[in-house]
Amino acid sequence: MKHNLKITIILLAMFLVTQFIGLAVLHADIFHIEQEVNGTIQEVVNPQLSWIQPPELKTDRDFFTIFPSLLIAFVIAISLLFLLSKFNIEFILRGWFFVVVIIALFLTIYAFEKLSPWAINPTLAILIPLVIALPLAFIKIFKRNFLVHNATELLIYPGIATIFVPILNIWTIIILLILISIYDMWAVWHSGFMQKMAKYQINKLKIFSGFFVPYVSKKVRAQIKKMRKSKNKSKLKKKIRVNIAILGGGDVIFPIITAGVMLKTFGLAPALFVIGGAVLGLGYLFFLAEKKKFYPAMPFISAGIFIAMILSYLIL
Repeated sequence: MKHNLKITIILLAMFLVTQFIGLAVLHADIFHIEQEVNGTIQEVVNPQLSWIQPPELKTDRDFFTIFPSLLIAFVIAISLLFLLSKFNIEFILRGWFFVVVIIALFLTIYAFEKLSPWAINPTLAILIPLVIALPLAFIKIFKRNFLVHNATELLIYPGIATIFVPILNIWTIIILLILISIYDMWAVWHSGFMQKMAKYQINKLKIFSGFFVPYVSKKVRAQIKKMRKSKNKSKLKKKIRVNIAILGGGDVIFPIITAGVMLKTFGLAPALFVIGGAVLGLGYLFFLAEKKKFYPAMPFISAGIFIAMILSYLIL
């Protein structure tokens, strides 16, 4: 096991909670509202979110037409991230992360408003998410607070997923999972790109896109306890080795997107199967992984998702 049982359970729990938050946010369908048209209640496009409204796709051909553009966007984003980190342009990267975090938190909080049983004034419905998202994003990006970082991670990926789920169907998400898994294996096992980016984000940017749980071993905890009891205060200034358990943001968001696609296509039960498969795939990796070694999580998560898809098709 790569990390101790307690840390492993914490990571899996945060992963699972984020998946359920994602389902709730996607169920809210923030890009549509019910409105009375000619005496009947109809679902129409939400004008408040027209600035970020994904395109309305109807047929399988529409989904496959936009899919190459989505892949190109991923390639451009990864290339920009690599180039900016190569030239150490931290302020641009921090600004990029800051804007993305604000938008993602805004969309998630807006979804919670829509799910609430109370009617909210349209102006307040925009202001409240902004008032909450701005300070949280500022603390997360510029102040590096451990609790705020992980708390916001629970809300960021559901918000991002709301943009991608409408432009994917069951076939394009399957293709995307396969491609992402292949890329993840190459980036971790062949090029080492993922490890380099994680170290760069943590050490240089002081930001990490994913769950981040620092902890110390039992041996180190015993040493700390011993140093605190010691009358020699100089011992307290010794460096302490801190282990870090991380789970990348991509490993969290793609299962949410897949569950969202299943939710809109087949309903709640298949979506829950996908979440269960993703958790089991990730759990298998955590228990299989060895200390001080790096592993791509997406192949394991995708395998769990595909098995869950097959089982949901056979059972439901």
